[in-house]
Amino acid sequence: MMRKTTTAALSVAALIALGLAGCTQGEPAASSGSTSDSGAVAEASADAPAPFDEDGVKIAIVQQSGQGDYFQQYLNGTRQQADALGVELSVFDAQGDNATQATQLDQAIASGVSGIIVRHGLPDTLCEGVNKAIDAGIVVAIYDVEIKECAPEAVQTQQSDALMASLVLDQMAKDIGQDVPVGYVNYDGIAPLDRRDVVWQQYLKDQGWEQKFKTGNFTNSSATDSAPMVTAAVQANADIKAIYSPYDEFAKGTLTGLDQVPGTEDILVYGADISTADIELMTAEGSRWTATGATDPNAIGAAVMRTLALQMAGELDETTVEFPPILVTQEMLRENDIKNMDDLRAAEPKLNISDVSGADWIPVVSF
Repeated sequence: MMRKTTTAALSVAALIALGLAGCTQGEPAASSGSTSDSGAVAEASADAPAPFDEDGVKIAIVQQSGQGDYFQQYLNGTRQQADALGVELSVFDAQGDNATQATQLDQAIASGVSGIIVRHGLPDTLCEGVNKAIDAGIVVAIYDVEIKECAPEAVQTQQSDALMASLVLDQMAKDIGQDVPVGYVNYDGIAPLDRRDVVWQQYLKDQGWEQKFKTGNFTNSSATDSAPMVTAAVQANADIKAIYSPYDEFAKGTLTGLDQVPGTEDILVYGADISTADIELMTAEGSRWTATGATDPNAIGAAVMRTLALQMAGELDETTVEFPPILVTQEMLRENDIKNMDDLRAAEPKLNISDVSGADWIPVVSF
């Protein structure tokens, strides 16, 4: 049965704010294609089970922030998989405000949805609402929030952050060696960043690196807000050899901050995440951004939606789903003349995780 699909928004104002997000955080301001990736839909080979055998299934995504290339791509994948499933998707964007996210979670519960994706945020502000949703019979899938202790019935999804960090830090150790001064741009309290920090602390010990500073701010404009902090930290610690910035908005802010300090051209930057805008920055002439750990956020957004759908249909056989990353180096991008995400997907098929959380009744979106 063919079903009409729609993508609803919280309000016209929210739609406008979300549409402007790509021009307000990170450099370059207008990335080429970060929200326009179109996935291929594989036709389902079996009839959908309840509740997807009827029209009118409503799902919400309650996100801590929609700004930045990664988050825009993630929502793009979520929307496309929702459309393929024939569900109505409501988008709630807290624009970096944790209290607002908690309020919007309550609004999503009251809106009559059957499933909710909660993307990023803090356990302290989300656990009550997540449990409230579950008690109301709403299926909840969490992405990158450490919430299993307080809400064990929620489905946990996340990148393999420990592997993502170790892939990059192995490359960093290879490039700069042991017993050298380094810098660190990160922020405490964000689940994926905390998981990457655990790995970073171990590498500091194993490699004998001296961390000269830790700086950075996680906001609705992380790149812009972190850049002057990096500038000040590097000015006070000009002897560092490299900086680890385990989030692409932090890496962008690091690059901008370094540009304000003469004589820092040889300081290498190691990051996380990937987008067309990130590829452009990594391959630019004279770029310091040497390597990044990456997944395709479009593919992850789609996979989390499929995971939620499987749980809603009673077919998910695990409570935690992880998505494996790959290492992307500046050298590889340049050698293969990779200019955008489509080029990278062609060169690195592992980014396509269409086999994760699939079923014969799900029209899987792949990128």
